Amino acid sequence: MSKIKQIQNLLEAKEISCVELTKKYLSNIEEKNKEINAYVNITEEEALKTAKLVDEKIATGEKLMPLEGIPMSLKDNISTKNIKTSCCSKMLKDYVPIYDATVWEILKKQNSILLGKTNMDEFAMGASTESSYFGVTLNPHNTNYVAGGSSGGAAASVAGGLAAFGLATDTGGSIRQPASFCGLVGFKPSYGSVSRYGAIAYASSLDQIGPITDSVEDAAIVYDSISIYDSKDSTSVGSKNTSHDKLNSSIKGIKIGVVKEYFEGLRDDIRKLMEDSIKVYQGLGAEIVDITIPLLKANLPVYFITACAEASSNMGRYDGIRYGYKTDSYNSIDEMICKNRSESLGKEVQRRIMLGTYALSSDRYDAYYKKAQKLRACIRRDFKKIFEECSVILTPTAPTTAYALGQAVKDPIETYSMDICTVPANIAGLPAISVPCGLAENKLPVGMQLIGNRFEDYKVLNIAYQYEKETKDQNRSLWQEVEV
Repeated sequence: MSKIKQIQNLLEAKEISCVELTKKYLSNIEEKNKEINAYVNITEEEALKTAKLVDEKIATGEKLMPLEGIPMSLKDNISTKNIKTSCCSKMLKDYVPIYDATVWEILKKQNSILLGKTNMDEFAMGASTESSYFGVTLNPHNTNYVAGGSSGGAAASVAGGLAAFGLATDTGGSIRQPASFCGLVGFKPSYGSVSRYGAIAYASSLDQIGPITDSVEDAAIVYDSISIYDSKDSTSVGSKNTSHDKLNSSIKGIKIGVVKEYFEGLRDDIRKLMEDSIKVYQGLGAEIVDITIPLLKANLPVYFITACAEASSNMGRYDGIRYGYKTDSYNSIDEMICKNRSESLGKEVQRRIMLGTYALSSDRYDAYYKKAQKLRACIRRDFKKIFEECSVILTPTAPTTAYALGQAVKDPIETYSMDICTVPANIAGLPAISVPCGLAENKLPVGMQLIGNRFEDYKVLNIAYQYEKETKDQNRSLWQEVEV
Protein backbone atom coordinates (compact mmCIF):
# COMPACT_ATOMS: atom_id res chain seq x y z
CA MET A 1 0.00 0.00 0.00
CA SER A 2 1.15 3.55 -0.65
CA LYS A 3 2.72 5.57 2.15
CA ILE A 4 0.17 8.34 1.56
CA LYS A 5 -2.75 5.91 2.04
CA GLN A 6 -1.11 4.34 5.10
CA ILE A 7 -0.73 7.74 6.73
CA GLN A 8 -4.32 8.74 5.99
CA ASN A 9 -5.63 5.40 7.31
CA LEU A 10 -3.75 5.99 10.58
CA LEU A 11 -5.09 9.54 10.82
CA GLU A 12 -8.72 8.62 10.07
CA ALA A 13 -8.56 5.68 12.50
CA LYS A 14 -7.21 8.15 15.09
CA GLU A 15 -4.25 5.89 15.78
CA ILE A 16 -2.10 8.99 15.61
CA SER A 17 -3.02 12.66 15.45
CA CYS A 18 -1.78 14.84 12.62
CA VAL A 19 0.08 17.02 15.12
CA GLU A 20 1.84 13.94 16.56
CA LEU A 21 2.71 12.74 13.06
CA THR A 22 4.04 16.17 12.07
CA LYS A 23 6.14 16.39 15.24
CA LYS A 24 7.58 12.97 14.45
CA TYR A 25 8.69 14.12 11.00
CA LEU A 26 10.05 17.38 12.43
CA SER A 27 12.00 15.35 15.00
CA ASN A 28 13.47 13.23 12.19
CA ILE A 29 14.48 16.41 10.37
CA GLU A 30 16.15 17.81 13.47
CA GLU A 31 18.06 14.56 13.93
CA LYS A 32 19.14 13.85 10.34
CA ASN A 33 19.12 17.10 8.38
CA LYS A 34 22.41 18.34 9.85
CA GLU A 35 24.12 15.42 8.17
CA ILE A 36 22.32 15.02 4.82
CA ASN A 37 21.30 18.69 4.32
CA ALA A 38 18.00 17.95 2.58
CA TYR A 39 16.25 21.10 3.87
CA VAL A 40 17.41 24.69 3.62
CA ASN A 41 14.34 26.11 5.40
CA ILE A 42 12.18 24.21 7.91
CA THR A 43 8.62 25.55 8.21
CA GLU A 44 7.73 24.14 11.63
CA GLU A 45 5.18 26.81 12.53
CA GLU A 46 3.35 26.46 9.19
CA ALA A 47 3.38 22.66 9.50
CA LEU A 48 1.97 22.49 13.03
CA LYS A 49 -0.68 25.12 12.28
CA THR A 50 -1.97 23.07 9.33
CA ALA A 51 -1.77 19.82 11.32
CA LYS A 52 -4.11 21.28 13.96
CA LEU A 53 -6.64 22.13 11.23
CA VAL A 54 -6.50 18.54 9.97
CA ASP A 55 -7.05 17.16 13.49
CA GLU A 56 -10.07 19.43 13.91
CA LYS A 57 -11.51 18.12 10.64
CA ILE A 58 -10.92 14.49 11.66
CA ALA A 59 -12.64 15.15 14.98
CA THR A 60 -15.83 16.14 13.11
CA GLY A 61 -15.74 12.91 11.10
CA GLU A 62 -15.14 14.58 7.74
CA LYS A 63 -13.37 12.58 5.02
CA LEU A 64 -9.88 13.76 4.18
CA MET A 65 -8.89 15.00 0.74
CA PRO A 66 -6.25 12.88 -1.13
CA LEU A 67 -3.20 14.71 0.26
CA GLU A 68 -4.70 16.17 3.42
CA GLY A 69 -2.52 15.72 6.48
CA ILE A 70 0.40 14.33 4.46
CA PRO A 71 3.82 15.75 5.50
CA MET A 72 5.69 16.87 2.38
CA SER A 73 8.54 19.01 1.09
CA LEU A 74 8.84 21.62 -1.66
CA LYS A 75 11.90 22.32 -3.78
CA ASP A 76 13.24 25.78 -3.06
CA ASN A 77 12.43 27.15 -6.53
CA ILE A 78 8.66 26.76 -6.03
CA SER A 79 7.17 30.03 -4.76
CA THR A 80 5.62 30.07 -1.30
CA LYS A 81 3.95 33.25 -0.11
CA ASN A 82 5.65 34.72 2.98
CA ILE A 83 8.15 31.83 3.06
CA LYS A 84 11.68 32.26 1.71
CA THR A 85 12.26 30.88 -1.78
CA SER A 86 15.94 31.26 -2.56
CA CYS A 87 16.63 28.88 -5.47
CA CYS A 88 19.62 28.04 -3.22
CA SER A 89 21.45 31.08 -4.57
CA LYS A 90 23.14 34.01 -2.86
CA MET A 91 21.24 36.15 -5.38
CA LEU A 92 17.88 35.28 -3.77
CA LYS A 93 18.95 34.21 -0.28
CA ASP A 94 16.57 36.72 1.34
CA TYR A 95 13.77 36.66 -1.26
CA VAL A 96 10.26 36.15 0.14
CA PRO A 97 7.57 35.75 -2.57
CA ILE A 98 4.29 37.64 -2.35
CA TYR A 99 2.35 34.84 -4.08
CA ASP A 100 2.06 31.05 -4.09
CA ALA A 101 2.92 28.76 -6.97
CA THR A 102 -0.23 27.09 -8.31
CA VAL A 103 0.91 23.63 -7.19
CA TRP A 104 1.47 24.85 -3.64
CA GLU A 105 -1.83 26.71 -3.73
CA ILE A 106 -3.54 23.40 -4.60
CA LEU A 107 -1.74 21.48 -1.87
CA LYS A 108 -2.35 24.22 0.69
CA LYS A 109 -6.09 24.04 0.00
CA GLN A 110 -5.86 20.30 0.63
CA ASN A 111 -4.14 20.97 3.98
CA SER A 112 -0.95 19.16 3.00
CA ILE A 113 1.68 19.62 5.69
CA LEU A 114 4.62 21.67 4.40
CA LEU A 115 7.68 20.63 6.43
CA GLY A 116 10.08 22.89 4.57
CA LYS A 117 11.89 23.93 1.40
CA THR A 118 14.50 21.54 0.05
CA ASN A 119 18.04 21.99 -1.18
CA MET A 120 18.85 22.11 -4.89
CA ASP A 121 21.53 23.08 -7.37
CA GLU A 122 21.60 26.86 -7.68
CA PHE A 123 18.69 27.92 -9.93
CA ALA A 124 18.30 24.18 -10.75
CA MET A 125 21.46 24.24 -12.86
CA GLY A 126 23.35 21.09 -11.96
CA ALA A 127 23.14 17.35 -11.40
CA SER A 128 24.55 16.84 -7.93
CA THR A 129 23.23 19.68 -5.66
CA GLU A 130 26.86 20.68 -5.21
CA SER A 131 26.27 24.12 -6.75
CA SER A 132 23.86 25.06 -3.93
CA TYR A 133 24.77 28.17 -1.96
CA PHE A 134 23.81 26.18 1.17
CA GLY A 135 26.10 23.21 0.54
CA VAL A 136 25.70 19.73 -0.92
CA THR A 137 22.91 17.26 -0.09
CA LEU A 138 24.23 13.80 0.80
CA ASN A 139 22.67 10.51 -0.23
CA PRO A 140 20.84 8.89 2.72
CA HIS A 141 21.89 5.44 1.46
CA ASN A 142 25.58 6.33 1.66
CA THR A 143 26.77 9.79 2.67
CA ASN A 144 30.00 9.45 0.70
CA TYR A 145 27.81 10.06 -2.35
CA VAL A 146 25.52 12.87 -3.48
CA ALA A 147 21.74 12.61 -3.64
CA GLY A 148 21.75 13.82 -7.26
CA GLY A 149 20.40 17.01 -8.75
CA SER A 150 19.08 19.40 -9.25
CA SER A 151 16.35 18.14 -6.87
CA GLY A 152 18.74 16.37 -4.51
CA GLY A 153 17.13 17.83 -1.41
CA ALA A 154 13.64 16.68 -2.38
CA ALA A 155 14.89 13.13 -3.04
CA ALA A 156 16.92 13.01 0.19
CA SER A 157 13.94 14.28 2.21
CA VAL A 158 11.87 11.28 1.06
CA ALA A 159 14.66 8.68 1.11
CA GLY A 160 15.76 9.84 4.57
CA GLY A 161 12.26 9.60 6.07
CA LEU A 162 12.02 13.39 6.39
CA ALA A 163 8.89 13.74 4.19
CA ALA A 164 6.22 11.44 2.81
CA PHE A 165 6.69 12.96 -0.65
CA GLY A 166 8.50 15.82 -2.28
CA LEU A 167 7.48 18.17 -5.07
CA ALA A 168 10.26 19.28 -7.40
CA THR A 169 11.04 20.50 -10.92
CA ASP A 170 12.56 18.61 -13.84
CA THR A 171 14.28 20.45 -16.72
CA GLY A 172 16.49 17.65 -18.05
CA GLY A 173 16.13 14.89 -15.47
CA SER A 174 16.17 16.81 -12.18
CA ILE A 175 13.37 14.70 -10.69
CA ARG A 176 14.22 11.32 -12.22
CA GLN A 177 18.00 11.27 -11.71
CA PRO A 178 17.99 12.01 -7.94
CA ALA A 179 15.07 9.59 -7.55
CA SER A 180 17.21 6.93 -9.26
CA PHE A 181 20.23 7.77 -7.09
CA CYS A 182 18.14 7.55 -3.89
CA GLY A 183 16.07 4.46 -4.74
CA LEU A 184 12.78 6.31 -5.21
CA VAL A 185 10.07 6.92 -7.79
CA GLY A 186 10.45 10.19 -9.69
CA PHE A 187 7.77 11.28 -12.17
CA LYS A 188 8.07 14.06 -14.75
CA PRO A 189 4.58 14.67 -16.17
CA SER A 190 3.81 15.74 -19.74
CA TYR A 191 4.72 19.36 -20.42
CA GLY A 192 1.56 21.40 -19.79
CA SER A 193 -0.23 18.90 -17.57
CA VAL A 194 0.97 20.57 -14.35
CA SER A 195 1.02 24.36 -14.03
CA ARG A 196 4.45 26.00 -13.95
CA TYR A 197 3.07 29.22 -12.50
CA GLY A 198 5.26 30.11 -9.54
CA ALA A 199 8.09 27.77 -10.45
CA ILE A 200 11.12 30.05 -10.81
CA ALA A 201 12.21 29.40 -14.38
CA TYR A 202 15.45 27.84 -15.54
CA ALA A 203 14.40 26.93 -19.11
CA SER A 204 10.71 27.69 -19.62
CA SER A 205 10.05 25.31 -22.54
CA LEU A 206 11.66 22.38 -20.67
CA ASP A 207 10.73 22.90 -16.99
CA GLN A 208 8.03 20.71 -15.44
CA ILE A 209 6.87 20.16 -11.85
CA GLY A 210 6.38 16.61 -10.56
CA PRO A 211 6.56 14.35 -7.48
CA ILE A 212 9.30 12.27 -5.87
CA THR A 213 7.73 9.46 -3.84
CA ASP A 214 8.23 6.03 -2.28
CA SER A 215 5.91 4.31 -4.76
CA VAL A 216 4.27 4.65 -8.16
CA GLU A 217 0.85 4.71 -6.48
CA ASP A 218 1.91 7.73 -4.42
CA ALA A 219 3.23 9.43 -7.57
CA ALA A 220 -0.17 8.88 -9.24
CA ILE A 221 -2.04 10.28 -6.22
CA VAL A 222 0.09 13.43 -6.16
CA TYR A 223 -0.06 13.84 -9.95
CA ASP A 224 -3.85 13.58 -9.99
CA SER A 225 -4.06 16.31 -7.35
CA ILE A 226 -1.80 18.83 -9.10
CA SER A 227 -2.55 18.21 -12.81
CA ILE A 228 -5.23 20.87 -13.07
CA TYR A 229 -5.69 23.46 -15.83
CA ASP A 230 -4.40 26.86 -14.74
CA SER A 231 -5.29 30.04 -16.61
CA LYS A 232 -2.22 31.75 -15.09
CA ASP A 233 0.08 29.46 -17.13
CA SER A 234 -0.26 29.96 -20.89
CA THR A 235 1.11 26.45 -21.53
CA SER A 236 -1.27 24.76 -19.08
CA VAL A 237 -3.56 22.01 -20.38
CA GLY A 238 -4.16 19.92 -17.27
CA SER A 239 -4.93 16.22 -17.30
CA LYS A 240 -7.91 14.57 -18.97
CA ASN A 241 -7.40 11.25 -17.19
CA THR A 242 -7.31 10.19 -13.55
CA SER A 243 -4.14 8.13 -13.36
CA HIS A 244 -4.73 6.49 -9.99
CA ASP A 245 -7.96 4.86 -11.20
CA LYS A 246 -6.09 3.20 -14.08
CA LEU A 247 -3.25 1.63 -12.11
CA ASN A 248 -4.64 -1.90 -12.24
CA SER A 249 -5.06 -2.12 -16.02
CA SER A 250 -3.53 -5.23 -17.59
CA ILE A 251 -0.43 -4.70 -19.71
CA LYS A 252 -0.64 -8.05 -21.48
CA GLY A 253 0.14 -7.53 -25.17
CA ILE A 254 1.35 -3.97 -24.65
CA LYS A 255 4.46 -3.05 -26.66
CA ILE A 256 7.52 -1.72 -24.84
CA GLY A 257 10.30 -0.22 -26.95
CA VAL A 258 13.95 -0.84 -26.07
CA VAL A 259 16.62 1.42 -27.58
CA LYS A 260 19.79 -0.64 -28.06
CA GLU A 261 21.97 2.50 -28.16
CA TYR A 262 21.16 3.14 -24.49
CA PHE A 263 22.72 -0.22 -23.58
CA GLU A 264 25.98 0.36 -25.44
CA GLY A 265 28.85 1.07 -23.06
CA LEU A 266 26.58 0.59 -20.04
CA ARG A 267 28.18 -0.82 -16.91
CA ASP A 268 27.67 -4.58 -16.69
CA ASP A 269 25.83 -4.48 -13.36
CA ILE A 270 23.44 -1.76 -14.55
CA ARG A 271 22.89 -3.51 -17.89
CA LYS A 272 21.96 -6.72 -16.07
CA LEU A 273 19.37 -4.88 -13.96
CA MET A 274 17.87 -3.39 -17.15
CA GLU A 275 17.76 -6.82 -18.80
CA ASP A 276 16.13 -8.27 -15.68
CA SER A 277 13.50 -5.49 -15.85
CA ILE A 278 12.78 -6.39 -19.46
CA LYS A 279 12.29 -10.04 -18.41
CA VAL A 280 9.82 -8.93 -15.74
CA TYR A 281 7.73 -7.20 -18.39
CA GLN A 282 7.92 -10.21 -20.68
CA GLY A 283 6.67 -12.32 -17.78
CA LEU A 284 3.72 -9.92 -17.45
CA GLY A 285 2.82 -10.51 -21.10
CA ALA A 286 4.30 -7.37 -22.61
CA GLU A 287 5.92 -7.49 -26.03
CA ILE A 288 9.45 -6.10 -26.32
CA VAL A 289 10.18 -4.16 -29.50
CA ASP A 290 13.66 -3.10 -30.61
CA ILE A 291 13.58 0.54 -31.71
CA THR A 292 16.02 3.27 -32.64
CA ILE A 293 15.97 6.99 -31.91
CA PRO A 294 17.54 8.40 -35.10
CA LEU A 295 18.65 11.67 -33.53
CA LEU A 296 19.66 10.26 -30.13
CA LYS A 297 23.14 11.83 -30.25
CA ALA A 298 21.63 15.22 -31.11
CA ASN A 299 19.55 15.30 -27.91
CA LEU A 300 22.34 16.53 -25.64
CA PRO A 301 23.47 19.50 -27.78
CA VAL A 302 19.84 20.42 -28.51
CA TYR A 303 19.06 20.30 -24.80
CA PHE A 304 22.05 22.30 -23.58
CA ILE A 305 21.79 24.96 -26.28
CA THR A 306 18.06 25.38 -25.61
CA ALA A 307 18.37 25.26 -21.81
CA CYS A 308 21.31 27.65 -21.62
CA ALA A 309 19.74 30.10 -24.10
CA GLU A 310 16.48 30.19 -22.13
CA ALA A 311 18.42 30.45 -18.86
CA SER A 312 20.35 33.42 -20.25
CA SER A 313 17.05 35.13 -21.05
CA ASN A 314 15.32 34.21 -17.78
CA MET A 315 18.28 35.21 -15.62
CA GLY A 316 18.31 38.74 -17.06
CA ARG A 317 15.84 39.85 -14.37
CA TYR A 318 18.33 39.25 -11.56
CA ASP A 319 20.22 42.53 -11.56
CA GLY A 320 19.97 43.66 -7.94
CA ILE A 321 17.82 46.63 -8.95
CA ARG A 322 14.39 45.07 -9.25
CA TYR A 323 15.23 42.46 -6.60
CA GLY A 324 18.05 40.19 -5.54
CA TYR A 325 21.53 40.65 -4.11
CA LYS A 326 23.05 44.13 -4.21
CA THR A 327 26.77 44.83 -3.86
CA ASP A 328 28.10 47.23 -1.22
CA SER A 329 30.24 49.50 -3.40
CA TYR A 330 30.17 50.60 -7.03
CA ASN A 331 31.02 53.62 -9.19
CA SER A 332 28.38 53.29 -11.92
CA ILE A 333 25.15 51.45 -12.61
CA ASP A 334 26.93 49.16 -15.09
CA GLU A 335 29.56 48.25 -12.51
CA MET A 336 26.82 47.69 -9.93
CA ILE A 337 24.93 45.22 -12.12
CA CYS A 338 28.15 43.38 -13.04
CA LYS A 339 29.17 43.12 -9.40
CA ASN A 340 25.67 42.15 -8.27
CA ARG A 341 25.69 39.19 -10.64
CA SER A 342 29.34 38.15 -10.41
CA GLU A 343 29.33 38.26 -6.60
CA SER A 344 26.05 36.38 -6.10
CA LEU A 345 25.87 33.76 -8.88
CA GLY A 346 27.93 30.58 -8.74
CA LYS A 347 30.31 29.29 -11.40
CA GLU A 348 27.86 26.77 -12.88
CA VAL A 349 25.12 29.38 -13.30
CA GLN A 350 27.58 31.84 -14.81
CA ARG A 351 28.85 29.17 -17.20
CA ARG A 352 25.34 28.39 -18.47
CA ILE A 353 24.39 32.06 -18.81
CA MET A 354 27.52 32.69 -20.88
CA LEU A 355 26.89 29.64 -23.08
CA GLY A 356 23.29 30.76 -23.63
CA THR A 357 24.26 34.35 -24.36
CA TYR A 358 26.79 33.13 -26.92
CA ALA A 359 24.20 30.89 -28.63
CA LEU A 360 21.76 33.81 -28.84
CA SER A 361 24.26 36.39 -30.10
CA SER A 362 23.42 37.83 -33.53
CA ASP A 363 26.34 36.20 -35.34
CA ARG A 364 25.82 32.77 -33.72
CA TYR A 365 22.01 32.55 -33.52
CA ASP A 366 21.49 30.67 -36.80
CA ALA A 367 24.37 28.27 -36.22
CA TYR A 368 23.33 27.31 -32.69
CA TYR A 369 19.92 28.26 -31.30
CA LYS A 370 17.96 28.23 -34.57
CA LYS A 371 19.53 24.93 -35.63
CA ALA A 372 18.80 23.43 -32.20
CA GLN A 373 15.11 24.34 -32.53
CA LYS A 374 14.90 22.75 -35.97
CA LEU A 375 16.48 19.57 -34.60
CA ARG A 376 14.09 19.71 -31.63
CA ALA A 377 11.14 19.64 -34.03
CA CYS A 378 12.69 16.61 -35.75
CA ILE A 379 13.17 14.83 -32.41
CA ARG A 380 9.51 15.40 -31.58
CA ARG A 381 8.47 13.94 -34.96
CA ASP A 382 10.69 10.91 -34.37
CA PHE A 383 9.03 10.24 -31.02
CA LYS A 384 5.60 10.57 -32.59
CA LYS A 385 6.52 7.79 -35.04
CA ILE A 386 8.01 5.64 -32.26
CA PHE A 387 4.78 5.78 -30.27
CA GLU A 388 2.90 4.45 -33.26
CA GLU A 389 4.93 1.23 -32.73
CA CYS A 390 4.97 1.01 -28.93
CA SER A 391 3.30 2.41 -25.81
CA VAL A 392 6.41 3.26 -23.81
CA ILE A 393 10.20 3.24 -24.14
CA LEU A 394 12.34 1.51 -21.50
CA THR A 395 15.79 2.92 -20.69
CA PRO A 396 18.13 3.29 -17.72
CA THR A 397 17.33 6.49 -15.82
CA ALA A 398 21.04 7.22 -15.65
CA PRO A 399 24.03 5.26 -16.98
CA THR A 400 25.59 5.38 -13.51
CA THR A 401 24.77 5.25 -9.82
CA ALA A 402 25.11 8.27 -7.50
CA TYR A 403 28.24 10.37 -7.97
CA ALA A 404 30.91 10.34 -5.31
CA LEU A 405 31.30 13.68 -3.52
CA GLY A 406 33.21 16.11 -5.73
CA GLN A 407 33.02 13.95 -8.87
CA ALA A 408 30.51 16.13 -10.74
CA VAL A 409 32.36 19.33 -9.84
CA LYS A 410 35.70 17.88 -10.93
CA ASP A 411 34.44 16.85 -14.38
CA PRO A 412 31.28 18.85 -15.31
CA ILE A 413 31.46 17.99 -19.03
CA GLU A 414 31.41 14.26 -18.28
CA THR A 415 28.49 14.87 -15.91
CA TYR A 416 26.58 16.69 -18.67
CA SER A 417 26.85 13.56 -20.87
CA MET A 418 25.15 11.48 -18.14
CA ASP A 419 21.87 13.31 -18.94
CA ILE A 420 21.50 11.47 -22.27
CA CYS A 421 18.81 9.15 -20.87
CA THR A 422 16.62 11.86 -19.36
CA VAL A 423 16.79 14.96 -21.59
CA PRO A 424 14.81 13.53 -24.58
CA ALA A 425 11.58 13.51 -22.53
CA ASN A 426 11.99 17.23 -21.75
CA ILE A 427 12.88 18.14 -25.33
CA ALA A 428 9.70 16.46 -26.59
CA GLY A 429 7.50 17.32 -23.58
CA LEU A 430 6.85 13.65 -22.78
CA PRO A 431 5.89 11.98 -19.48
CA ALA A 432 8.70 9.91 -17.95
CA ILE A 433 9.13 8.01 -14.71
CA SER A 434 12.07 6.48 -12.84
CA VAL A 435 11.37 3.34 -10.81
CA PRO A 436 13.88 1.52 -8.57
CA CYS A 437 15.04 -1.74 -10.16
CA GLY A 438 17.68 -2.97 -7.70
CA LEU A 439 21.16 -2.27 -6.40
CA ALA A 440 24.37 -2.05 -8.37
CA GLU A 441 27.53 -3.85 -7.28
CA ASN A 442 28.47 -0.85 -5.11
CA LYS A 443 25.19 -1.30 -3.18
CA LEU A 444 23.74 1.96 -4.54
CA PRO A 445 20.25 2.16 -6.09
CA VAL A 446 19.63 1.97 -9.84
CA GLY A 447 16.57 3.38 -11.62
CA MET A 448 14.70 2.14 -14.68
CA GLN A 449 13.01 4.81 -16.81
CA LEU A 450 9.80 4.58 -18.83
CA ILE A 451 9.00 7.32 -21.36
CA GLY A 452 5.50 7.61 -22.84
CA ASN A 453 3.59 9.60 -25.42
CA ARG A 454 2.54 13.12 -24.53
CA PHE A 455 -0.52 13.30 -22.26
CA GLU A 456 -0.51 9.52 -21.79
CA ASP A 457 0.78 9.96 -18.24
CA TYR A 458 -1.80 7.47 -16.94
CA LYS A 459 -0.37 4.80 -19.23
CA VAL A 460 3.23 5.42 -18.09
CA LEU A 461 2.16 5.28 -14.44
CA ASN A 462 0.22 2.05 -14.91
CA ILE A 463 3.05 0.27 -16.74
CA ALA A 464 5.47 1.40 -14.01
CA TYR A 465 3.02 0.28 -11.33
CA GLN A 466 2.75 -3.22 -12.80
CA TYR A 467 6.54 -3.56 -12.66
CA GLU A 468 6.69 -2.22 -9.11
CA LYS A 469 3.94 -4.58 -7.96
CA GLU A 470 5.74 -7.56 -9.50
CA THR A 471 9.15 -6.71 -7.99
CA LYS A 472 8.25 -4.95 -4.71
CA ASP A 473 9.18 -7.78 -2.35
CA GLN A 474 12.43 -8.44 -4.22
CA ASN A 475 13.47 -4.80 -4.19
CA ARG A 476 12.44 -4.39 -0.56
CA SER A 477 14.80 -7.21 0.46
CA LEU A 478 17.57 -5.40 -1.44
CA TRP A 479 16.86 -2.11 0.35
CA GLN A 480 17.25 -3.82 3.73
CA GLU A 481 20.99 -3.94 3.07
CA VAL A 482 21.08 -0.14 2.97
CA GLU A 483 18.13 0.66 5.19
CA VAL A 484 17.99 4.28 6.27
